[in-house]
Amino acid sequence: MRKMKKFLSVVLAAAMVATMFTACGSSEGESSGELGDKTNTKIGIVSMIENGAFTDMRDGIVEQLKEEGYTDDNIDYQCAAGDATALSSIVSNMTDGTYEMIFTIATPATQAFVNAESDTPVFFCAVSAPEAAGILTDMETPDKNATGTSNAIPVSTIFELAQATTPAKKYGLIYSGNEDGATDTIEQAKTYLQEQGIEFVEKTAPTSSDIETATNALVSEGVDAIFVPNDSIIQDGVTKLVEICNENKIPTYCSSATTVASGCFATVAIDDKGIGKKTVEMAMEYVDGKEVQDIPAQVVGIDYCSVNTNTMEALGLTKDDINTEYEIVELGE
Repeated sequence: MRKMKKFLSVVLAAAMVATMFTACGSSEGESSGELGDKTNTKIGIVSMIENGAFTDMRDGIVEQLKEEGYTDDNIDYQCAAGDATALSSIVSNMTDGTYEMIFTIATPATQAFVNAESDTPVFFCAVSAPEAAGILTDMETPDKNATGTSNAIPVSTIFELAQATTPAKKYGLIYSGNEDGATDTIEQAKTYLQEQGIEFVEKTAPTSSDIETATNALVSEGVDAIFVPNDSIIQDGVTKLVEICNENKIPTYCSSATTVASGCFATVAIDDKGIGKKTVEMAMEYVDGKEVQDIPAQVVGIDYCSVNTNTMEALGLTKDDINTEYEIVELGE
């Protein structure tokens, strides 16, 4: 009988030890499986706000993930709808150990995840100035568990297109002042114009409802053309901006093909879906075993020149008036 009791005690002790090890294995959240196990892997995609460009980037990320063998069940897309508190909650939920990797779209979402200093790797899409935003210290050797793609705005090339197509003596610059990437682009624009000896005037529109007033102020100050950075607030009200400019025969140049599709006259830009796909291709290097710090961040180059045909006609221009070395892609109805 004593032997039987002793045997049962040993079995019970072994079972308790096994239970303890099982509990320890899931102490940091339910495991979502190895990266190669696509059945259980959880992948997050996050943006601070939604607009046409960001939607295309998200679609590019999702499409490429599916090409790599992942499914909708693996992918969790969340948008903070411009709410910093909501973004903080999303970050907290996605850095608890249950997500294998996170894709962030643009600067605000990326900064939020990087600042969380989580062990969950971040692959950012379309951050225009990663170093200035504090996302990494060096593009070649990412040091904050984050790497990805930069859509560094080709400011000088955009103004070269503008000057070759509709030469201007005075430019209007409009931005919200609320987004680091947009402000950085405006600073680059000012530097370029100063170097070229071209006059400019700048106006801020902190909310989309301020865009009409800011645009009318630029028109009243006699600008010959207007430049728009990638700024979600300006994007929200870009239709009104274009309407005013078209009425006054003032060409509008911008930093995104999506903004051209929304009405601005022209730009040279990246393909938004394409940069999403490229970001996933970089993440697959991590899946295949590379450390994040060994995957250099990449600046994605110009794909084509986008032109809005409706605005082109409103300005009294034709495709032959557009002077660019890049393929011209016409957008608009």
